[in-house]
Amino acid sequence: MSEPTANDDRSAEKDPSDWVTGDEPATGAQKSYLHTLAREAGEDVPDDITKADASRKIDELQDETGRGQ
Repeated sequence: MSEPTANDDRSAEKDPSDWVTGDEPATGAQKSYLHTLAREAGEDVPDDITKADASRKIDELQDETGRGQ
């Protein structure tokens, strides 16, 4: 059995508030996935969301919709 790596542990990920580019607009991929999750959760997401806020909202909505498991 192999040893777990940092990539296997979500706690090893850098906090979005520490991202150098976190204040930039969310990427197309983030927006697309975020809107899919928001639709499933019955929520609205602003179009001008930042990368960092999109990442946090994706995590939140994954937990809410069960897609993060």
